[in-house]
Amino acid sequence: MTPNQVLTGVGLIVVLAVGSQLLASRLRVPALLILLPVGFAAGALSDDVNPEQLLGPAFSPLVSLAVAVILYDAGLGLELKRLRGHTRRVVVRLLWLGTLITWVSAALFAVPVLNMSKYAAIMLGAILVVSGPTVVGPLLNFVRPTERLQRILIWEGSLIDPIGGILGAFVFHSVIARSGQNGFGSQLGQFWISALVGLAGGVVGAGALWLVMRYMRLNEVLGTTVQFAAVVGVAAACDAVRDDTGLIAAVVMGMALANLPGLDIPARRPFFETLVSLIIGLLFISISATVTPQSLRHVVLPALALVAVLVLVVRPLVAHIATAGTDILPGERWFVGWMAPRGIVAAATASTFSVTLVQKGIDGADRILPATFLVIVATVMLYGLTALPVARRLGVLRPARSRPLLVGGDLWAIDLGRALNSAGLDVLMWAGAHDQRARIEEAGLELAPGELLAAATGAGAELEGITNVLLLTEEDDFNALASMTLQESVEGSVHRLGPLAGSQGVVAPYTGGEALFGAGLTRPELVRRYAAGARIVMHRTESAIPVGHQMLFVVRRDGRLAPVTEAGTPTPHPGDVAVLLTPMSGY
Repeated sequence: MTPNQVLTGVGLIVVLAVGSQLLASRLRVPALLILLPVGFAAGALSDDVNPEQLLGPAFSPLVSLAVAVILYDAGLGLELKRLRGHTRRVVVRLLWLGTLITWVSAALFAVPVLNMSKYAAIMLGAILVVSGPTVVGPLLNFVRPTERLQRILIWEGSLIDPIGGILGAFVFHSVIARSGQNGFGSQLGQFWISALVGLAGGVVGAGALWLVMRYMRLNEVLGTTVQFAAVVGVAAACDAVRDDTGLIAAVVMGMALANLPGLDIPARRPFFETLVSLIIGLLFISISATVTPQSLRHVVLPALALVAVLVLVVRPLVAHIATAGTDILPGERWFVGWMAPRGIVAAATASTFSVTLVQKGIDGADRILPATFLVIVATVMLYGLTALPVARRLGVLRPARSRPLLVGGDLWAIDLGRALNSAGLDVLMWAGAHDQRARIEEAGLELAPGELLAAATGAGAELEGITNVLLLTEEDDFNALASMTLQESVEGSVHRLGPLAGSQGVVAPYTGGEALFGAGLTRPELVRRYAAGARIVMHRTESAIPVGHQMLFVVRRDGRLAPVTEAGTPTPHPGDVAVLLTPMSGY
């Protein structure tokens, strides 16, 4: 291809990737619903978008490195200490049972239906065990199932990607070993050598990153670029030593750094998220463009039959076995059985491994990528279009009722938490000081995990189902800074207490989002009034607000929380509950 054609093709891939994600965000649908058909159509209509022609033999290694970055990011989310209690039991079962049953079922079905050799079918089955948070997360945010379902499915999706990546790499080398010409024992030994290379690379990479980020003061941008360079460098080095070992190294790096103590990794900040989002878009457009209409001609019906088996038989079976003997309700159990879309790791591993298997002469390997593509398209479209009505029919939708997180442990803040709780809201509180946390528990309010606020810039707020954050600490600058940070990750509003007028704080007087309670009722003033005998009470809005009382919040009939802010005061309607601050004693 000429340089102009290369420039045109690369430019089109980038524009189509970002444009598809932008359209998906406007339509509030998973980006895959747009990326896959756009990439397929672009590849069918123009040779300029075909990455195999643009990049030649460099395409497959670049895909492998891109997947390594995505798996490293997924590994960073695997803070295993947060997987506990009831969630742990169900998620662990979904992972190992789901992986085993899906792998075996897909492989057995693919041999006769897709006319594959057993080696190609085993590889396809390993590829199709993954789901992934890049698909499940947007679907759940749109559907809004109950908090317990949200936690279970997000944890499953976050964990299955790296597990699937490791399994895919292991199975790939195992298939090469079993179908090789040098004897089973020799090839199997080579397989274990490859696994050890990936593990060693991951350990060395994690150690190097740990040293750099622990002892060097890196800002957010430089810390992210250092991680990116380390992952790409380690994955490339491992792949250069042994083919396709970079994926194992990337997952090991991410998991190790996520669980090492005393290390703050800025991996969930907007810059890193932007990088991963762009990589995902580019990969889906590029991989979809390599799937030609001719390659789908004899695969469509068999692949749809495979989808029917996975969706209607395998996933419900996995869900029912995994939730047996737990307190999961029947409706929740069926919804878990109706949520297993395939995503980016399935597409990327299929693209990476199928090329080598075709070159090795594995019968049926040329059908791995188109079959995977069709499974991804069919499952994403099926679950994307039906998840909401299915959840509504099963009665597992989360109520519109707000779940506020109150950050702060002063006595008045705890009383506010009690008042909102008595109004029917599911209140969550967080405080740093031990005595404040003890007071919150004594008040009978739910105490957020100690690491929640630090994790809220990533999946923390999503996992806890938080819809509003109220920053009520005595540190005005902390409230302002936390407000700016959390606005990007919390589904609903983020508000803070207003600082004292004319104060000389570092941040609070100048920025930090909308302040609560309007002019005059700043944090020092609120503390002063509470100390003088003012209290927080509930009031039904059918009658007039008592003289001298000041409105703080309105809890709507449907459970939505409307705060009084600098911008204005919400108008109470019949059936609402007003949260009021009473006058001071002797007022």
